[in-house]
This record gives sequence, structure tokens and C-alpha cells, in this order.
Amino acid sequence: MPKLVTVIGGSGFIGRQVVQDLAQAGIRVRVGCRDPEAALDLKPMGDVGQVTPIQVNIRDDASVQSVVQGADAVVNLVGILAEGGKQKFRAVQAEGAGRVARAATAAGVKSFVQISAIGASETSRAAYARSKAMGEAAVREAFPDAVVLRPSIVFGPRDSFFNMFAGMAQLSPALPLIGGGKTKFQPVYVGDVAAAVMAALTKPETRGKTYELGGPAEYSFKELLEMMLKETGQKACLLSIPFPVAALMGTLTGWLPGAPLTRDQVEMLKTDNVVSSGSEGLSALGVTPTAIQAVLPTYMDVYRRGGRFASV
Repeated sequence: MPKLVTVIGGSGFIGRQVVQDLAQAGIRVRVGCRDPEAALDLKPMGDVGQVTPIQVNIRDDASVQSVVQGADAVVNLVGILAEGGKQKFRAVQAEGAGRVARAATAAGVKSFVQISAIGASETSRAAYARSKAMGEAAVREAFPDAVVLRPSIVFGPRDSFFNMFAGMAQLSPALPLIGGGKTKFQPVYVGDVAAAVMAALTKPETRGKTYELGGPAEYSFKELLEMMLKETGQKACLLSIPFPVAALMGTLTGWLPGAPLTRDQVEMLKTDNVVSSGSEGLSALGVTPTAIQAVLPTYMDVYRRGGRFASV
């Protein structure tokens, strides 16, 4: 069991759950993030001094070296869904991942976990998926025993999928079904992803392996939006948008900060995001996948008129 773990990107959605689980296991956690002040709410997850947010710039060698120095293990969670400013896919998800792995090796870190994504491929037409694959390769080159975890879309409080579409439904009478909403996903609970990280850090047999993380069932994009609307009681209609039209929309508006759709995301939606046949997943890590129906109602109630106890 590691005594000190550096979690880079620990203030994000998945990172917060990972930090909490590590702290509850009695492990000291160094939280590498861009804004330590915004991550101070992580400190109460552990005893006094157990959780320490530290500023890190994944594009800078010295910054990364300082945050991994002395750690027994490193978890790299840094990722972006859309490019903006200096935050480019290649710089963050490919070069950044390699930089963290090289620094970890130089510092004598014993265990390394890289969070990638299902669909990572250097031949993908989506820049996001290509950069994730390049990041995996860079990590493997620098730290051959690293464990790579590839989740499908991750759900839970603070997620960027159900919360985004529920928020859109509050403002718009229609939600977009890109490509008719036929793309398949295998949503995985954030708590299960964190449990997978813990397994990767503590089970020697996981070293050097890649695991694809998905929930117990597959759903189409349309089915997921219908599930969300059922929980919130919102009446938004689902509007089918062909891929060429969606790509044009993404081109025109994707450059805006916080744009809900980019051309690269449209490209990703052309491929199902499910665990590939024959790959090892949560069960191989000793984690029982959580059904989406058990969790979604617990945080969609904020979008329901009248709150949790209102009828839908």
C-alpha cells in the first residue's frame, strides 16, 4: 500500500472521488491542480495535513517534477474535452502524460496509473482520441509497468454529461440527437472508476495492463437522454441532427468558450463508446459495476420542479 500518492488533476470530477478514496484508506494525498485555492475543499476529506493541493502545470517539466518528487505512486487524470487557449489535446493529453510519466520514473515512483478513454486510437479521425492514444504510448515508453484505465462516459454528481443536458433542457425546448442518437455508450459510475484506480495501485498483477471500464449495460445516446428526462420530469423534445449538420454547427460554434458541441466531438460520436470484446474491465479489478438507475436519481432531482420529492 503506498504511503504518499500524487494525483494530478485531482480537483476534477473523477479526481475528487479518487482523492476521497485514498484519504479514507489512510494514504497521504498530494493533489496536483492548476488552482490550489479552488481545491481547498478537498482537505477535509482526510485528517489535518493528509490532503495537500499543490499547483502544477502539466506543460512544464519543473512543475511536474516538483509535484511527483517523493511520491510512492502517481495517478494522472488530466484531460480536456475541448481545446482552448494553450490547452491543446496534444499538449495536455499526449505530451503532458509523457512528461508526468518521465518525471515519475526519474523520481523513483513505484506505481503509475494513467486515465485514458475508450476509443483511444492513433488512427482515429477525432483529435481527442488520437491524443489519448499518444498519451498512452508516451506513458508506456517512460513507465512500462503503468496501468492504463480507459473508461466510457463517467456518471455521478458533478458529471459533465447528464448535468450538461439537464441544464440545457432548462433553457431549451429541444435537445440534439447527433446522428439520430444511435451511438452506443456504456456509462460507468465515478465511484467504480475510483475503485479501479485503487485496485491498480494496490494489486501487483495489474502492472503493465490496460483495462476498459464500462457499466453493466449499454445504452444509445437517445436512451440516455430519455432516461435523464424521465428522472427530471423535463419536457424537452429530442431533435435528430444528421452528422454533416452537426459538424457544421460544431465548426461555427466550437471555438466559443464552453461550447456544448465541437466538430471533434461530432467525429467521436460516429463510433460506439463501449468496452471492446475480449478486453479486461472492472470485474478483472474486483469491482462490481454500479447500475446507472441506482445513482442517477440521487443527483438529477435538482433539475426537477419541486425537488426530490416532487412527482414526475
